[in-house]
Amino acid sequence: MIIDTHAHVNFAAFKDDADEVIRRSLDNETWMILVGSEFKTSNRALNYANKYEKGVYAAIGLHPIHLQEGLIENDDENGEYSFSPRSEEFDYGSYEKLAKFEKVVAIGEIGLDYYHLDPAQDIPAIKKKQQEVFAQQLLLARSLDLPVIIHCRQAHDDLLAILQDFKKEYGHILPTNKPWGVIHCFSGDEDLAWKYFRLGLLISFTGLITFSQQWDDLIRKTPLDKIMVETDTPYMTPEPYRGQRNEPVLVQYVAARIADIKGIKVEKVAEITTATARSLFRI
Repeated sequence: MIIDTHAHVNFAAFKDDADEVIRRSLDNETWMILVGSEFKTSNRALNYANKYEKGVYAAIGLHPIHLQEGLIENDDENGEYSFSPRSEEFDYGSYEKLAKFEKVVAIGEIGLDYYHLDPAQDIPAIKKKQQEVFAQQLLLARSLDLPVIIHCRQAHDDLLAILQDFKKEYGHILPTNKPWGVIHCFSGDEDLAWKYFRLGLLISFTGLITFSQQWDDLIRKTPLDKIMVETDTPYMTPEPYRGQRNEPVLVQYVAARIADIKGIKVEKVAEITTATARSLFRI
């Protein structure tokens, strides 16, 4: 068994065949965490999770790009896409109510995203709002004793500062002997990874590592129990399916690439990353 720790089968890309995709993954011993990015997709993630006795779980949260209006465009290693997000004000009470359902295993994805900032808008104000909403969701997670799934794009300095301040103030309510969150789709170097490890966080990798060697040395050096695997479905499809829509069953190719880099059996990667995910998300 293997767990895709970050999938968006609850997104519009799967509106016609989400259950088919989920069943195909479960039939191939691939469990998944469906991750929300706003209230609508968070609620949809929970609805899907509730349809299955086991193997499908939900994370709920407000992604930083949904704090502003405007066109979001991307055409790089993360895939080619464009959409106009709906601006949403973070409602602590609504997310708290949603997060109390049994199948919700994390608050996420939350964090900072400076990559998609619109230069025509008030950049300092948008950054401040992202930081404030991120801090509120960190508090929500701790109040419910849930781990966090963190998104960060071109904002690691500010993210680290917020996390360090949070740990100083609320360290007494953070787990002392186990991780309390994950930096999803990790894009940094070894130095940055260890800064997050020292804060009590894990990192996870996507299909990016199957067609870029940028993280080979980091993966080779990083203890396997500090790593999880994910697809970020429908984005970042691994080789040999690059260019097609991603789905959770393809997380096996991420695990296989880690095994190849480390010179170990893929079964070992699946075993350790699954144990780490089950511990973090209590599943």
